[in-house]
Amino acid sequence: MNVYADNAATTEMSRLAKDVMISYMENIYGNPSSLHSIGQRAAEELAKARKQVADCIGCDPVEIYFTSGGSEADNQALVSAAAIGKRKGRKHIISTAFEHHAVLHTLERLEKEGFEIELLPVGEKGTVTAKQVADAIRPDTCLVTIMYANNEIGSVLPISEIGQVCRAKDVLFHTDAVQAAGHLHINVKEQNIDMLSLSAHKFHGPKGVGVLYAKRGIFLTNIIEGGAQERGKRAGTENLPGIMSMAAALEDSCSRIDENYAAVSHLRDRLIEGLLKIPHCALNGDPDNRLPGNINFCFEGIEGESLLLLLDAKGICASSGSACTSGSLDPSHVLLAIGRPHEVAHGSLRLSICENNTEEEIDYMLEEIPKVVEYLRGMSPVWKDLISGKKQFML
Repeated sequence: MNVYADNAATTEMSRLAKDVMISYMENIYGNPSSLHSIGQRAAEELAKARKQVADCIGCDPVEIYFTSGGSEADNQALVSAAAIGKRKGRKHIISTAFEHHAVLHTLERLEKEGFEIELLPVGEKGTVTAKQVADAIRPDTCLVTIMYANNEIGSVLPISEIGQVCRAKDVLFHTDAVQAAGHLHINVKEQNIDMLSLSAHKFHGPKGVGVLYAKRGIFLTNIIEGGAQERGKRAGTENLPGIMSMAAALEDSCSRIDENYAAVSHLRDRLIEGLLKIPHCALNGDPDNRLPGNINFCFEGIEGESLLLLLDAKGICASSGSACTSGSLDPSHVLLAIGRPHEVAHGSLRLSICENNTEEEIDYMLEEIPKVVEYLRGMSPVWKDLISGKKQFML
């Protein structure tokens, strides 16, 4: 049996998204900036997609900017907020220790430019409270950027409460909602979100296309210079087939959030319950308030890379953390942030499922994963030291 359980890295494009993309490739090939009728037809469709996306997250179409994905949107949001803050003499930025590297690396760059970056601790469950944010905000704070849901351990953060604090204290609030969009209900107006990033390939759309929502009145700093596309804030001829495909995929996913949430969280809970029976393991992230398809475990005494390779040989596609850092030999910064020791963090497994997964696939994973863990522990000198008492168990 083949099981795809790496949907946090990327999802399979839906049939609808594929059909929409092909249709626009074949039938509406004009440049939306062209003044002739074929170009203007493309511009009309682009406006249609902008409204589709805006309706899905509760904003106005003029507040939607199309990007190449979540990373670009994160970069532009943070650089823009920093520029606004600098003009006002406010150079303090608040974030968390377990953000995606698109945020953390941009913050590192801003720190070199003289901004003070404060990373809030996320605790064992991988979350922060609105009170933590409120206590950290200072008169010179220009931005709070906190992800909607963590991409590795699935914890869902109290975004509405944080947004309320930021609005009351007149501080811009950005959230990386790449893992949440299409899976959780989002309304940027009701949640007091000033900027939000999302990426199409996380909700069965195409890769290479995403969105930055920026509340009306926020002056964006250009990351890509060139033409006047996206109201002069993101140069480059718009990827119309990709954008239309993304809009269709997001609209479809949002229309079925409640249905999918119930089905996927049921499968998730079955998988978590079964894997918890493996000795000396631990579930990472909030056990209750987590993404519907996220299952993240640490297994003591084994290496995550070996676990992934053996599972792949059995047809199970999984990951040990973020796909964006899979080439790194360092343990996950997310797991370290929630207090997992280096030795334990190296033995992590992330399974991320969606509505396309089945009960039979869950059964298969529950059958094979314990076998692979046992096999690897049988070869591990670390495990032998643990069971002999030479080393103490951490889990």
